[in-house]
Amino acid sequence: MRTQAENHAATTWLAALDAEARGLVAAVDARPDGHRLFEGSLDAAGYIHYLVQTYHYARWSTPILGEAGERLKRLGRHPELAQLLIQKGEEERGHERWLLSDLKNLGCSEESVETAARSPAVEAYTGWNFFTSRAGVPTAVLGTAYVLEYLSQTRAGVWARRLKEVSAIPNIHKSVTFLRSHGALDGDHVAEMARLLERLTEPEDQEAILFSARIARSVYPCIFREGGASTLPLAG
Repeated sequence: MRTQAENHAATTWLAALDAEARGLVAAVDARPDGHRLFEGSLDAAGYIHYLVQTYHYARWSTPILGEAGERLKRLGRHPELAQLLIQKGEEERGHERWLLSDLKNLGCSEESVETAARSPAVEAYTGWNFFTSRAGVPTAVLGTAYVLEYLSQTRAGVWARRLKEVSAIPNIHKSVTFLRSHGALDGDHVAEMARLLERLTEPEDQEAILFSARIARSVYPCIFREGGASTLPLAG
């Protein structure tokens, strides 16, 4: 059985992780396009920009998570977390196709999406998470996963519903598959991760997970347009 001190330590670091997750939601809501998305009033160009940038990080979710899990296994550490990472990688497989489908319904060809410029935020996000999975502390990827799934749990379903209610974007009813699906899926994922992370007592792992969560909180909101304008190719 765990001591009272161990239970307190677990509660304290998980509370810090939850604070980062709530901070990410607040930071996204504070972005002009994030606020418009929450209201359902985001214009087509802003929504397309968001989906294109999401595609360019989501397409790497399976290898990032899977490689982190396999590396944990090779290191002989945290078999439950290694399996969770591999499982989560498989759960994310193909989700980028939902984004391509939504974008097609908004008039964007797959070629235009593939060739669209990646924002600095996407480059930073993918670069950091590939580093941690391949060369850093592999459990760190769980910090990114936790805060993004918390964001999906609290916002993705709301965004999808309000975009459809306001209906300011042509064909929006056929263009919220990614948001609707993630809003439905990620609630159980957050609770599952919290149960497993509660058992994690090594300070190095806790610090790495919190650090990655902070990076995601800082970087992710910047995938939205800066100042509401975009120079990225949108359709073709």
